[in-house]
Amino acid sequence: MKTLTKFLLNKIPRPLLIKASILARPLIVLFFKGTQFTDPIDGKSYSKFLPYGYGKQRENALSPETLSLERHRQMWLYLQNDTDFFTKNYKVLHIAPEQEFLRKFKKMKNLDYISADLYSPIVDVKADILDLPLENESFDIVFCNHVLEHIEDDRKAMSEMFRVMKKGGWGILQVPMKNSLEKSYEDFSIKDPKERQKHFGQYDHVRWYGMDYFERLNSVGFEVDINFYSRTLSSEERKKYSLMENEILPVVFKNS
Repeated sequence: MKTLTKFLLNKIPRPLLIKASILARPLIVLFFKGTQFTDPIDGKSYSKFLPYGYGKQRENALSPETLSLERHRQMWLYLQNDTDFFTKNYKVLHIAPEQEFLRKFKKMKNLDYISADLYSPIVDVKADILDLPLENESFDIVFCNHVLEHIEDDRKAMSEMFRVMKKGGWGILQVPMKNSLEKSYEDFSIKDPKERQKHFGQYDHVRWYGMDYFERLNSVGFEVDINFYSRTLSSEERKKYSLMENEILPVVFKNS
């Protein structure tokens, strides 16, 4: 299973993977039915989750039905337990939306929900994050997860998200991080996919973010909550939902 998952992630284009995963999902769900792990996004339980990773595979990472990873489940629990996201009226921009989030958020009557991506076949708006075709201060909430590591001019992308966020708004902007790095590791001269895999953990990444990620967010105007949300849960809950204890949930705010 690990070998197959790694091959698919590294060889199949993302838009095709999205379409294929939708077709294969019912069979995968039946195969992994059980009680060991629970996905908080849909409440279903499984004997195990699928392995996931472009390089080293993580055990019990990918939920069979929602295709959520650890970071998605942590984000869902934060939204559910620590915000009014599911009850208050909000206008939301979701860049490069995760499949299950998109499906659920679009059905929520309290949200005016707009999804955007440059390549995804399932979004509302085709948009380049470096030049969003959206009005200033038009969204209460902005979600953008695991996008910035693909972009050389990440500060420009951050500034665009800051521009379209309303004053008093907030968002979640997750990126792959190494908490042990003080400064982000990036080298734009590396173009070969195999070398990018070696240096940055994935064939289409241009950096590993370090703890200076939050300084980059501050530099465009955001205030940042460096939130280790999974640590607020018990060890039993982290195991049940298959979360990573040291994964940061970067919550940003536009207060001026």
